[in-house]
Amino acid sequence: MDSSNKMQAAVLIKYNQVEWKTVPVPEIRSDQVLVRVGYAGICGSDQHIFSGDFHPRTRVPFIPGHEFAGTVAGVGERVKHFEVGDRVCIDPIIPCGQCAACELEHYPACTSLKLLGVDMDGGFGQFVAADEHMVYKLDDRISERDASLIEVYSIGFHACNRAGLKADDTVAIWGGGRIGHSIAQAARTRTANKIFIIDILEKRLEIARQYYHNVITINPDTQDPVKIIQEHTHNRGVDVAFEAVGHAHETRFAPHPVRACVQSIHGAGTVCVLGLADDPAPIVMKELIWREAKIVASRVSHGEFSEAITHLGKGDLVPDALVTTVMPASDAQKAFNMLQENPDDYLKIVLDLNS
Repeated sequence: MDSSNKMQAAVLIKYNQVEWKTVPVPEIRSDQVLVRVGYAGICGSDQHIFSGDFHPRTRVPFIPGHEFAGTVAGVGERVKHFEVGDRVCIDPIIPCGQCAACELEHYPACTSLKLLGVDMDGGFGQFVAADEHMVYKLDDRISERDASLIEVYSIGFHACNRAGLKADDTVAIWGGGRIGHSIAQAARTRTANKIFIIDILEKRLEIARQYYHNVITINPDTQDPVKIIQEHTHNRGVDVAFEAVGHAHETRFAPHPVRACVQSIHGAGTVCVLGLADDPAPIVMKELIWREAKIVASRVSHGEFSEAITHLGKGDLVPDALVTTVMPASDAQKAFNMLQENPDDYLKIVLDLNS
């Protein structure tokens, strides 16, 4: 740590403007861990925060970043399970502990859920403070860069858990962005059966074809996804369909993604919805009722950090499919501009806080 107790950070000083600034190193309480951040990923939520879409929830100036990992640089006197030098990642979720969902210990549904890097300073600075229970030790086989992906992988595993995905299930994923790819990789740890990935962006479909086996990619602007899924499953339909699109664009051959998910599953199948769009998702309830199917929602994660760490350490996941490029954290403004100006060209930009 700098003897002056200062650090460098990518600070969102106002919406659409990030500056690489010198700021104080955060102080830790007795039950907290101070982490020296190595790498931090830019999430879709970070892009919305950057442009002001989360106002007034996020107030500037502050340090964004909720996908990050690093090394323990300091521990409070009550910390029991970590010591300086441990390689760690941090689950950014902070539930209130008092609402109905928290009483049921279903923390992703907390009505006032907060996150490091969203509601308070996060991982786009060289140091970050976190409560001990939020910190996870890393498998030694996981690189610093790849450790920054554990948060987004945890979302993929949580979605699979919410959907009850089983061995040998067939899967359809609407949306080939960061979350869609995280779901695909998490699903592949459970099933070797067919995975369909549907997206209007050919670059995202090409990534899926390049990195995954037994995957069928479909562009709903040029093909009918439901028809193709039925053909490849012998008119059975898939066991689970995930909607990870968010704001849906009209396509030539498919209805709204949520309705398309319902049409693609077999009787008693499951639809899991993750897309955080504000516009309505029109579905025909009769199509759901005929199937006596389930629709479940998935929001963040619920302890799946351990699952993501295990599979990433074993080499079951494909981090190279997610990471488009790595940039110095001092170039954070440039990275956000790239994502705004050419969103189709990038899945994830990871910021290097070591450089």
